[in-house]
Amino acid sequence: MTDTRNQATDKSITIYDIAEEAGVSIATVSRVLSGSANVRESKKQKIMEIVDKYHFQPNAVAKSLSMTSTKTIGIIAADVRNPFYSALFVAIELAAEKAGYHVSLANLLGVTEREEEQIDLMVQQRVDAIIQMGGSADAAITASSYVKKVNAVNKTIPIITTGKIDNTKTHHVCIDDANATEQLMEHLLHLGHRQIAFVGGRQDVISTVIKIEKYKEILEKNHLKFRKEYIHFGGYDPETGYEGTQRFLDLETPPTAIIAVNDFAASGVIRALRDRKKKCPKDVSLVSYDNTYIADLLVPRLDSVDYNYELFGQKLVDTALALIEKQQMPEKQTVEPVLILRGSSGKAPVS
Repeated sequence: MTDTRNQATDKSITIYDIAEEAGVSIATVSRVLSGSANVRESKKQKIMEIVDKYHFQPNAVAKSLSMTSTKTIGIIAADVRNPFYSALFVAIELAAEKAGYHVSLANLLGVTEREEEQIDLMVQQRVDAIIQMGGSADAAITASSYVKKVNAVNKTIPIITTGKIDNTKTHHVCIDDANATEQLMEHLLHLGHRQIAFVGGRQDVISTVIKIEKYKEILEKNHLKFRKEYIHFGGYDPETGYEGTQRFLDLETPPTAIIAVNDFAASGVIRALRDRKKKCPKDVSLVSYDNTYIADLLVPRLDSVDYNYELFGQKLVDTALALIEKQQMPEKQTVEPVLILRGSSGKAPVS
């Protein structure tokens, strides 16, 4: 029979003792013992040295501990029909697969009332972590009932968002929306535009609020008047882009450049310009956020802010895995945007 006693204390060695001596979590030890690939080599080597040192053999309890992980990350998406969410979901899925995890998708279809039900389903599926993209994570003010639900679940299952959930200890991996807006505005100002409109988004969505605040700030910094008629809210769809552009073009002084809240809305802008016999970028320049596949399909091809989806997804998964392992992580991390130019913006027309 194998002796698994600590010779110095003459007591039986357990998985808890190995975790303490190695300075890692019990979950990490159980993963090493179960042959999981999702442990850094340096940690694995340290754990195995201790295992060999005490001639440790995992008993049935230790083996059962290794089975507590389902190796699943739950993904709650506002609406995967939106190419931003579908692009980010694919990036998360690929990053999770590389780490030996698979994902379970809950699509809210734009209905935030489905969120609590979907979280309950994730809990029933025993996912190891939850990543939420959009929905209540985008709300300027989080509903109190959702805060209560998230706080209850987050005690045992880490929740990571691409936005924020008020009054919770969730972790956030967010786009730097202010920096993205600054890049778009500075680009248009450099091209000589002074009449710049903004189309799309909702005022109860935090990312849109941040974008509009930065838009106003840069106008003021450049001694340009903020004009309410140059803002058209609505949604994140082509119809909002189309309707807003039609309204802009009816103004006595129409804008020479338009910022669309996303590529979907930008497609509506281009359709409206075409219907009004306006050329882009000769008559009206257009820039956007998200840099999804739509940006390459439009004519002209769209100038859009890119979020490096591969890195974005990797950061979300890395954060989830670290929290599963009970490791400390920054509460908030940001993804730095980059403006990709393709030809939908040009110099301001001469009056």
